[in-house]
Amino acid sequence: MGIAFENIGIAVRDLEATIAFFTDLGLTEVGRDEISGAWADTAVGLDGNHAKIAMLATPDGHGHIELFEYVHPDAIETEPTLPNEIGMHRVAFQVDDLAESLAIAARHGCTPLRGVANYQDVYLLTYLRGPSGIIVMLAQDLRKS
Repeated sequence: MGIAFENIGIAVRDLEATIAFFTDLGLTEVGRDEISGAWADTAVGLDGNHAKIAMLATPDGHGHIELFEYVHPDAIETEPTLPNEIGMHRVAFQVDDLAESLAIAARHGCTPLRGVANYQDVYLLTYLRGPSGIIVMLAQDLRKS
């Protein structure tokens, strides 16, 4: 049996702001849609499911993020997850220039949770809180510099 990673889905409170954040970091918007109807209710397991969605891809085309903003039922606000909580944790990206990526994130009001770490002179990395409280890890491979 074959299996391939398709995408990661993230519910957001503001689709446009989240698209702007991720496209400014370098992802490309590859499509948008609105979903609703019996098929969506069945697939998602939520009656009256209606959402605006956008699919984003990494420049290499291998990674995809599906963002969705619920129209119905109302989205449920939760406390942002912490790095040590069970469940969906974070989305991670390797970047060419961490300082440049952090400057882009800062323009969206997103800063590191604590700072930038150096992991054994192999990676510079940090976690930041992105739009809708999403934890985003950015890592620069120092061996490529």
